[in-house]
Amino acid sequence: MQPHPSVTQPAAQGLLIVGILLIAANLRAPVTGVGPVLADIQHSFGFNATQAGVLATLPLLAFALVSPLAAGVARRHGLERTLFGALLMLTAGIVVRSSSTVWGLFGGTMILGSAIALCNVLLPSLLKRDFATKVSTMTSLYAVTMSVTAALCSAVMIPLTGMSSSGWTFALGIWAVLAAFSAVVWLPQLRRATRPMQQAATTPAIPIWRSPLAWQVTAFMGLNSFVYYVVISWLPAILQQNGYSAASAGSLHGLLQLATVVPGVLAVPLIHRLTDQRAAAFLSAVLALVGLVGFIALPGWSVVWCIVYGFGSSACLILALTFMSLRAGSVHQAAALSGMAQAVGYLLAAVGPTLVGALHDLFGGWSAALLLCATISAIQAVFGLYAGRPTQIGALSPGAVEPASELAVRRR
Repeated sequence: MQPHPSVTQPAAQGLLIVGILLIAANLRAPVTGVGPVLADIQHSFGFNATQAGVLATLPLLAFALVSPLAAGVARRHGLERTLFGALLMLTAGIVVRSSSTVWGLFGGTMILGSAIALCNVLLPSLLKRDFATKVSTMTSLYAVTMSVTAALCSAVMIPLTGMSSSGWTFALGIWAVLAAFSAVVWLPQLRRATRPMQQAATTPAIPIWRSPLAWQVTAFMGLNSFVYYVVISWLPAILQQNGYSAASAGSLHGLLQLATVVPGVLAVPLIHRLTDQRAAAFLSAVLALVGLVGFIALPGWSVVWCIVYGFGSSACLILALTFMSLRAGSVHQAAALSGMAQAVGYLLAAVGPTLVGALHDLFGGWSAALLLCATISAIQAVFGLYAGRPTQIGALSPGAVEPASELAVRRR
């Protein structure tokens, strides 16, 4: 399917790229920016660590619940309109979350998490449609934008709290400006009302949920997500307990996310040259493990451990996303595997922040939580040896009709 004619015009294509990168800039910062001010939120509402963990869990639950619905919403309203609506929802969610009320804090978090879930699912579809020959380049651009913005957000959160008497509510609420600006820049795309096609009715059901390899890929992604969102949610608190100031902890939180940019630049070309990704998957998980153990054994070297963990975790995520394509035997199967891995992975990740918060309350420190995460990374490394094998779940049965991709579009 060819891109919409307006996309072939240089000016229109440039505006589309800017719009895509602005959307990408909103996909992590509203969630990861909570970590540096989580202690302030706890103090404001009297939350214990378990209750604060629930707050960190809500966006992940929204990701898991809303992601399977995104394609249906886009079929009904169009890709461009759905993305625009998601940006408006994100803006509203950020504002509601910053209302200084408990219901606003939790309700706004669910709203913005649902909005990000829509963008997470639909943005890659847009890239596949309009930049079919430059998918890798555009994916790298938006991944780097997402990571850099998240790192910047973490680094400036503490200084932002000092710029207003509202403190953390101002620091979190200011990001609504970026979301609203992104929606304004996206407005010209509403002229293109395109939507994904329905799959062919003759498409046979593929038992993806009964495939051991599919579960191995899902486990590799899900375990990585579990640990990543624990670290993103609680790292500032861990560092402050180890003697770092709030500002230093926020800067290191941003450094970790900045380290996640490196694999996006270096690893993508390498992965596609490897016919066997077992060693890459195993070593990436081991790097994350080393970083987690480092936070326990040598907390004074946390700068190093932030870089090591950030690099390893990001490489694992890139590999997991790559496995969704490499391990599938058809376009439909790749979509099914992606849906399975993301739904299960985010549900598993949603358990992490709350469980770790409960462990902190139980033991009065972070060592037990970090040991749990290190153990999970070790298990993930084992699953990487299986998920990285050069094999596929299997193509469609002989004589079956290859389904139309959901990434194809039809004009209204």
